[in-house]
Amino acid sequence: MLAAELDAAGLFFPTGHCKGVCVGGYLLQGGYGWNSRVFGPACENVIGLDVVTADGEKIYCDADNHPDLYWAARGAGPGFFAAVTAFHLRLYPKPAVCGSSFYAYPIELADEIYTWARSISAEVDRRVEIQIVASRTVPNAGIDRPAIVFASPSFADTDEEAERSLALLTTCPVIDQAIVKVPYTPTDLPSWCTAVMRNYLADHRYAADNMWTSASAEDLLPGIRRIIGSMPPHPSHFLWLNWGRSPARQDMAYNLEDEICLACYGGWMDASDDDRYADWARSNMAAMAEYASGIQLADENLGQRPAKFVTDENMARLDEVRAGYDPEGRFYGWMGRV
Repeated sequence: MLAAELDAAGLFFPTGHCKGVCVGGYLLQGGYGWNSRVFGPACENVIGLDVVTADGEKIYCDADNHPDLYWAARGAGPGFFAAVTAFHLRLYPKPAVCGSSFYAYPIELADEIYTWARSISAEVDRRVEIQIVASRTVPNAGIDRPAIVFASPSFADTDEEAERSLALLTTCPVIDQAIVKVPYTPTDLPSWCTAVMRNYLADHRYAADNMWTSASAEDLLPGIRRIIGSMPPHPSHFLWLNWGRSPARQDMAYNLEDEICLACYGGWMDASDDDRYADWARSNMAAMAEYASGIQLADENLGQRPAKFVTDENMARLDEVRAGYDPEGRFYGWMGRV
């Protein structure tokens, strides 16, 4: 809803990728969204908040007013210790162009695909978001076989700029074996939002987990092979996201990110299949935990797999700020904190 209203007004904010993402949790926990490689996580673009504290006081916090609470709000996620009644956001002009490329490869080329994807992580234009999705079928592309899809939006000033920013994808060493190959096509954000939701069907049950990593492809491939070999049917999928080295961030609770984000999304319709599919995401991320620098608060499973989502230093600081604003612990903390 926010993305649509801003789009109509010629404005932009790095909103969440999926239509079901609710803005409150998204903004508090970090918020990886559209064009976030340029504008940063959503929380970095929160310039103020109206909140109600544990003792019932209504306050406004920003960099100059209650800066410690403002620091905590940007990254504390579900463990934030105040009730937010309003967010104040930094907005941007709507990008003139949203272009895209689309490639699909046989899943048998996984080793070559992910080795190459890891090798180019530092070269990807920050306007490009390389989403590499492996699934057992790709219905929206008419692919009824296991495949690895590169679906990559680019936000730019002109079509020519967008097309140039996506040219790196033509260097894939197995591009001649692609099932589908669309080097460039103009599109728009509403169309992208609709396309993304084809992997998150409303009538399904879901379990997800993720990890940040800077490990080599050689280290990650055994786990990726295990993920692919055990993947439930569509819309279940495995996401590889080339995030790249991040620029210096503002001083805020959110401070854990890495070169690559890996995530598993298990989706199934029938509750009777819970035992069969519900642990697929968690167990596969757990098996690769030795290569993880942490997780991002979003599509994680802290209730069943505790993991680090901020550095130890920031967690200690969060505890100090919490003690000042909520000494009696009226607000619930985090599941699975380590």
